[in-house]
Amino acid sequence: MRVEPLKIQGAMLIQPKTFGDERGFFLEMWNRKSYAAVGIDVDFVQDNHSRSEKYVLRGLHYQVGGAAQGKLVWVSNGAVFDVIVDLREDSPTFGKWDGRLLTGACHERLWAPPGCAHGFLVVSDFADFHYKCSDYYAPKNEKSLFWNDPEIGIDWPIPVGLQPKLAHKDAAAPKFSECEKYAAGTSLGLGFR
Repeated sequence: MRVEPLKIQGAMLIQPKTFGDERGFFLEMWNRKSYAAVGIDVDFVQDNHSRSEKYVLRGLHYQVGGAAQGKLVWVSNGAVFDVIVDLREDSPTFGKWDGRLLTGACHERLWAPPGCAHGFLVVSDFADFHYKCSDYYAPKNEKSLFWNDPEIGIDWPIPVGLQPKLAHKDAAAPKFSECEKYAAGTSLGLGFR
């Protein structure tokens, strides 16, 4: 397994070992010992799967109130531009973002630690997107950050003049200056060393 630290503290891109031949391929989807060895020692409690069409943008989502979720995410079919934004006030990367192209062909995983907003844009005709979450979905704790806030400055790969397909809550989400953040000293149950 190859691990690349991202610009956000505690976030990483993981390339699992894939074994392939003329018949196809095999890879381990999850192995607690292997992931703990690279610093992701988490009791995942919920797995999610979404399918979206081209230019659907989901996010940027996060949970507050003791329900912060760490997410291990990947694409099994298609391609997405995956983004995380650090909302932890005591983090050296607070207010920063990082994004990576995740594809079903390459099998990369992205670890978004608790305290980060997460979202993605589908850049293929459709994409199947998977999430392993470190806490349960809690509707009353769910928050969104405006996807295109100029203060954050995410460089989404969207053609000029095209508006992504958004949920109403994402289109109306607060900007970074107004959104709820994780105060310094907040226990997020980070689950990594």
